Amino acid sequence: MEYTLVPPGGSAPRSHPGRKWCLFIGLGLLIFFGGFLAQSLSSHADQAGVKIVRLEGKIDAGDRSDGSVAGSEVIGREIRDAADDPMVEAIVLRVNSPGGTPSGAQEIIRDLDYAKTKKPVVVSMGDMATSAAYYVSSHADAIYANPDTFTAGIGVIWEFSDISRWNENEGYNVTIVKSGVWKDMGNPSRHLNPDEQAYAQSIVDASFNGFISDVTSHRTIARSDIDNGRVVRGADAIRLNIIDKLGNLNDAIEGAKQLARNRA
Repeated sequence: MEYTLVPPGGSAPRSHPGRKWCLFIGLGLLIFFGGFLAQSLSSHADQAGVKIVRLEGKIDAGDRSDGSVAGSEVIGREIRDAADDPMVEAIVLRVNSPGGTPSGAQEIIRDLDYAKTKKPVVVSMGDMATSAAYYVSSHADAIYANPDTFTAGIGVIWEFSDISRWNENEGYNVTIVKSGVWKDMGNPSRHLNPDEQAYAQSIVDASFNGFISDVTSHRTIARSDIDNGRVVRGADAIRLNIIDKLGNLNDAIEGAKQLARNRA
């Protein structure tokens, strides 16, 4: 049984269901956002202000990143967001990539260089960080890799297929109508002529020279140690100054924290 006290000379106060619902909803929202804030702060506390950005898969200039492809727009956006986040003191770029397109790497590098003006950026290499993936990594403040990480592999390659002999054997004919003598360069139904091959080589050489010059301007590496395009194990890469330290992701996080403390 419920008892309601009635003031002398007055009537019992009426209940207001609407107020109760508003109080209930407000309390629920407070609990929800309180939990969300606590989780966010806890996440930052666990990493002590270090944001991990993952670069996984083949690099290209695009807006897709799903583990098999690392789009420069996605990776770059994450790097810039971390750079602009006052809760983030340092960034660890976790790299696990065989490389990709030069332009995709160059787009990520611009965003990485922007981040470096605000806070330390450290690279942690996983299984592989070769070619364009090393191109990106070379711009970090420090690079960590495992003893058996594959890295370096600095070089540029442009592949052309030629199925003209198969076409001839199978009696398969291809007719090409073009506006310029080189417009169909790379068409697999025919081989490259000497002029086309020389032109392709000049493009590859120009791209490679820009690539290796950029890398050696950011790291003290003897050009002769990397200009043949070979892949290098992490244990050997540290001796050649291709990386800075041997260690896993947790080591890279600790290193990033220390760099952040040194900047403070």
